[in-house]
Amino acid sequence: MASSPSFLLLAALLALVSWQAVASDPGPLQDFCVADMQSPVRVNGFVCKNPMEVNADDFFKAAALDKPRVTNKVGSNVTLINVMQIAGLNTLGISIARIDYAPLGQNPPHTHPRATEILTVLEGTLYVGFVTSNLPAPARNKFFSKVLNKGDVFVFPVGLIHFQFNPNPHQPAVAIATLSSQNPGAITIANAVFGSDPPISDDVLAKAFQVEKNTIDWLQAQFWENNHN
Repeated sequence: MASSPSFLLLAALLALVSWQAVASDPGPLQDFCVADMQSPVRVNGFVCKNPMEVNADDFFKAAALDKPRVTNKVGSNVTLINVMQIAGLNTLGISIARIDYAPLGQNPPHTHPRATEILTVLEGTLYVGFVTSNLPAPARNKFFSKVLNKGDVFVFPVGLIHFQFNPNPHQPAVAIATLSSQNPGAITIANAVFGSDPPISDDVLAKAFQVEKNTIDWLQAQFWENNHN
């Protein structure tokens, strides 16, 4: 039987490994690591800028998130502030977005492969939801949904397909989302499946969606617009 100190050390190591396995972004080992966008070195994230060259502007952006945005044909506009806009976010594991919704507009089904999202409604009403992964029957692909009003908050777990829809035909809606990654990524399902470059074989998609190939051809011919700025 392992001695008490050895057992405690093993338990600590296992806890550390499991924590790293579930974290969206690695935890920082210093006060900050401002991204050096000019460095030719490629790492998981960005190389740190010399801290002696860092200034307050590395942590700032005049983002005007209080201003409304023009929405696209799906009726939404996502203004994301991540490490690409604020270099000081590098290694800090967080980003923020303003989402504008036209009347009857939506942020279509999508996933964030590297982040959990918490959404707060600032104006209007939103119908939101997410779908679980391929769990064993009968729980597989369970759908959770909620109608949110001004001031309400909802969480979308990391990696799961989710959406937001403004059901009001007359009034726009606005939300702020915070995400647990410096660069959460976004995969809009329809865009990725039907708007990939080069396109996925229509034989593959016709079988996957159990429809005729001409339906897939029509979908692939559409213009799949990106609603992320």
